Amino acid sequence: MPYISIKDLAFKYGSETVLTHISFDIHPGDFVILTGENGAAKSTLLRNILGLLKPTNGHVTISKLNNQQQPLTIGYVPQQVASFNVGFPSTVYELVQSGRYQNGRWFKRLNQEDKEHIKSALLAVGMWDMRHKKIGDLSGGQKQRISIARTFVTDADVYILDEPTTGMDKASREAFYQLLKHSCTHHAKAVLMVTHDYNDLQQYATRHVALTRKEGTPWRCFSMDSCKELS
Repeated sequence: MPYISIKDLAFKYGSETVLTHISFDIHPGDFVILTGENGAAKSTLLRNILGLLKPTNGHVTISKLNNQQQPLTIGYVPQQVASFNVGFPSTVYELVQSGRYQNGRWFKRLNQEDKEHIKSALLAVGMWDMRHKKIGDLSGGQKQRISIARTFVTDADVYILDEPTTGMDKASREAFYQLLKHSCTHHAKAVLMVTHDYNDLQQYATRHVALTRKEGTPWRCFSMDSCKELS
């Protein structure tokens, strides 16, 4: 059973249709990349999937349970989520480790598994060497990276990521992609990621969903060009 199922989804802003005929599923172990030109309503599609917007037609079904028969959890990273000011008191490590205090764990001591999750996430976004720095001293791109790391250490079943690697160098991007791939392959996580790095991601992703402008419709109306298997 898929974690997320999108069936014939369409969405309008007012009277303007911006998405139409979107259908695909996300299963445990899937690493799905979503591409399209600028203005292709990729972020709008993510917000429809998450329930932040309501589809005009079609529907999105999200499983209540993961493959361990536990409540399904979703981690979401929107574009440019970080907005910490210079007075923010936490260090990088402290902020990221707070992602491990989930589901009533606020008063529990972090164990070795927690610490390994934190280190892996910070290494993956190229921020391990800056773990003792104050959040307020970081650049905007660095703040974005630690926000991604914090989402990742929640150990969600599904990660929905909107261009998360913007501002990362090539080595950091590759480390992040490898971590996502490992999570999908070995831990049955699922990933849906908006990206412009199609060529770099082909070796990691399992499927590619492409949005293109639908012919004979207004400029902002996009539909699925394909949903092809990559591996």
